[in-house]
Parts: sequence; structure tokens; C-alpha cells
Amino acid sequence: MEMKEIKLDDPMISSLFKAGAHFGYIKSRRHPSTKPFIFGAKNRVEIFDLEKTKESLVQAKNFVKGISAAKGQVLFVGGKNEAREAVERTAQSLNMPFVAGRWIGGTLTNYPQIKKRILKLETLLTQKEKGELAKYTKKERLLIDREIERLLTYFGGLRTLNDLPKALCVIDSKREHIAVAEARFLGIPVVSISGSDCNLREITYPFPANDSSKASIEFFLKEIAAAFKEGELVKVA
Repeated sequence: MEMKEIKLDDPMISSLFKAGAHFGYIKSRRHPSTKPFIFGAKNRVEIFDLEKTKESLVQAKNFVKGISAAKGQVLFVGGKNEAREAVERTAQSLNMPFVAGRWIGGTLTNYPQIKKRILKLETLLTQKEKGELAKYTKKERLLIDREIERLLTYFGGLRTLNDLPKALCVIDSKREHIAVAEARFLGIPVVSISGSDCNLREITYPFPANDSSKASIEFFLKEIAAAFKEGELVKVA
């Protein structure tokens, strides 16, 4: 298949192409649900139909814009190496919660317990900031500092999570299948950039594209962030 068949005269499709969003995996790894989004193959690597990918992105952005306009929270999730930095940066720019490491089982389905851990973290950080830990011995302060570091590692990105989120924004829905399963169980919509090995039927607003490329992931997150910021400007009657 020749790459010139992709319509690069469309600015969005051109940007997707430059980001490498069109690359899937080899056919043997393809999940059946992604077949309608496959354009063809080159050197055994399947290529996404970027026109359909663009349509999916527009739908996802409109949904996120609506969540933002309604003052809802979106939880950003992406623990793979290619996504961590971009997920954290994007979420922080929107003051939204995130998980840029290992997903802790029960983060959504057992949220009351997770909230207790977050509150404990906040309490310890406040005490440390006010110098209230000075009353403890050196050894006790060392143990407390280690506890703070542990809590920050697992729950630091969730400190802005006020309640269950109105949606999840996921990088690689196959890798983050536990997070996706918890969201589905609770009826929380999921927006996800999903590669050709992902089950798109599990995702409310799938964005079929290369989920292993930093450039592709960053492009997706920038578009979602732009939609979120646009929604913040909407005046709800």
C-alpha cells in the first residue's frame, strides 16, 4: 500500500499522519473490533484509516467538552513508559486527577477506601509543612517521610479527585484493562487512544490509533486538553 493514498490535504489527517497515529500492529495481533478502522497494511504492519480516526477524535472531543462545560472531572490514566510524562503534564495543566503509574485495583470500585488514603496523605503533608512532625524522633520522622513518599507514588495524582470522575481518559485500553473494567462496572464513560490490539467495544469513545508512540499519544492528549479547555469557556444556562 502506498502512503500517498492517505488524504494529507486535510490538516487534521496530516497532523495525525505526522504524529505516526496511523500505525497499528501486525495482523496477527489485531483485535476483531478494530477491523473497520484498518485502511490496509505496509510491511506487515496494519495502517489505520485516518479519516475514521479523525471522526472518532471529533466525537471524543465533543464528549470531553461537554464534561468540562458541566464542571465534571476527567481522570487521566496511562502507566506505560511512553505515556507517563504526557499524562501527568496534561492532567496537571487542567488541574485534573491522573494515574501515571500502576493502577491500584479498587481505585474506582472501592473509592471510599482510596479517599481515606488520599486524606491521610494530605494530613501528613500538611503536618510536615507546618513543622508539626518535629515532635517525633528522627527515626519516626524517617518512617513518616517514607510513608509520604509511598502515598505520593500511588495516590499523589489523585489528590484533586473530589469524587468519582465523570469520565476516564485512557492511554492504551488493553494495558489499562483493570481501570476500564472498573469504569464500565460503575457506568463511567471511557475515552481512550487504543491500538489495533485493543477491544474497542469496551470503550465509550475509542480513538483507534497508535498507542505506543510518544508523538501519537501527545497529539491525542493535546487535542483532548484543548477540548476540555474549550468546554470550560462554555456558559451553561
